[in-house]
Amino acid sequence: MSRLIRWPALLLAYLFLVLAIIGIALPGLPTVPFLLLSAWFAARGSTRLHRWLYAHPQLGSLLIDWEEQGAVSRRGKRLALLLLVGSWGVMYWRLDNPWLLAGLAVLFGAVVLFLWSRPEPR
Repeated sequence: MSRLIRWPALLLAYLFLVLAIIGIALPGLPTVPFLLLSAWFAARGSTRLHRWLYAHPQLGSLLIDWEEQGAVSRRGKRLALLLLVGSWGVMYWRLDNPWLLAGLAVLFGAVVLFLWSRPEPR
């Protein structure tokens, strides 16, 4: 692959990996979408990083389940629901804009519905 594509892809892979790792600890910042983006860019920028992601004891199973089955674990669904409800609760406590709160409730509800519509890994 040409360097013109490889280096930006590698930088984006690491950027999204950092965001995914931050998302593990920070409610409201998604982990899995950033992890999926990191894997996609790593496939174009670094086979070493791509192999590492898929071989990782915790992150690799998320990627493999999603790639092969479009699946999200029940634990992941519950954790996402808990974090979304908690995030919305903090925003309810901190924000005074009812339209923003309503919009976020609809968005978070759509995310929850999407996640719960995904199968669980076999």
